Amino acid sequence: MERISWNEYFMAQSHLLALRSTCTRLTVGATIVRDKRIIAGGYNGSITGGDHCIDKGCYVIDNHCVRTIHAEMNAILQCAKFGVPTAEADIYVTHFPCLQCCKAIIQAGIKTVYYAEDYKNHPYALELFDAANVRVEQVNSQLSFDWNQAEKSLFVSDLLAELEKNGVNESSLSKLTEQAKKLFSV
Repeated sequence: MERISWNEYFMAQSHLLALRSTCTRLTVGATIVRDKRIIAGGYNGSITGGDHCIDKGCYVIDNHCVRTIHAEMNAILQCAKFGVPTAEADIYVTHFPCLQCCKAIIQAGIKTVYYAEDYKNHPYALELFDAANVRVEQVNSQLSFDWNQAEKSLFVSDLLAELEKNGVNESSLSKLTEQAKKLFSV
């Protein structure tokens, strides 16, 4: 088995962090890395002890939810809170950063932004990054997480049993069973 690249590894960490998001509009995760070591992580969510979008709904002003702190900002603030320098670090974000996060990334001294998905990529953000010599790179990864694999496998097994019970052609059932075994490595 071939190992995943560092970029895939750190981006996977950001995707895991995004699973902690309390935003109902978009889940985002960010991981700050220096010398191939994770120094902070963040996800978009409310302030500590505050109301969360998943509980109270989004608080939208001018088409932006003002209840949440963006993942990039949460990761940078985590470094500030615990005295961890961000200069010369890299940040891995599940989505292209907004303008405010772009400015925070630049001010934090982060040298490279890796992102997985385009999201309202603002041309001014790219201009700011370029002027500040911050490298921007999209990470294309084939990694995927299937948190429900066991449930899906059980569901397919139940479907196959139901098909057998209802007299589906033995040859067709055999082919479907083999496909299920390959799919779920059973």
